Amino acid sequence: MTTGAPPPLAPKRSRARTFVPLAVAAWLVLEIWLLTVVANATGALTVLALLIGGAVLGATVVKRAGRRAFRNLTTTFQQAQAAAQTGQAPSPDGRTGAEDRNGFLMLGGLLLIIPGFLSDAAGLLLLIPQVRSFLGRYAEKAVERRMTAASSPGSLQDAFQQARIHRPDGKVVQGEVVREDASQGPRRPEEPRPPLLP
Repeated sequence: MTTGAPPPLAPKRSRARTFVPLAVAAWLVLEIWLLTVVANATGALTVLALLIGGAVLGATVVKRAGRRAFRNLTTTFQQAQAAAQTGQAPSPDGRTGAEDRNGFLMLGGLLLIIPGFLSDAAGLLLLIPQVRSFLGRYAEKAVERRMTAASSPGSLQDAFQQARIHRPDGKVVQGEVVREDASQGPRRPEEPRPPLLP
């Protein structure tokens, strides 16, 4: 009987891979339970009418947000093109981030399209401009925190950059850079190359 090497350890599962499927399953069970409760209280036709109405409203919201996003993209492109022709910096159009939250508006429409009362409630909340602006500010602050954490000295990115620049033993690797410009043509092999160090 031979003894082999122990089996390799399986990598640890991240928290997201553990909890996201559980959260999705719990959400689906809750949606089905709410549908049955409302159907028992009001009737199946009322539930069907509410789901169809939510889908129509969601499709309208997504269409409107898509048109607004395309209009904003076209305006930005035209301003950049005009600025490139005149040689001036493009002027801001006066729209602030709080006024223009198309991503959250589109997400609200998609949540309304998904059948279920919890997703409809979340979609209706995202249709409120104050909620969209609050979520937009929160998302911008979260992104800024992550960017400053990634670029701060002592971060993992900084350590990786230092490890790339300096070898662990402190030795300098000798080498030379050969540039072959198109105007001069390639160097001939018989020409001596200048030394790197004096």
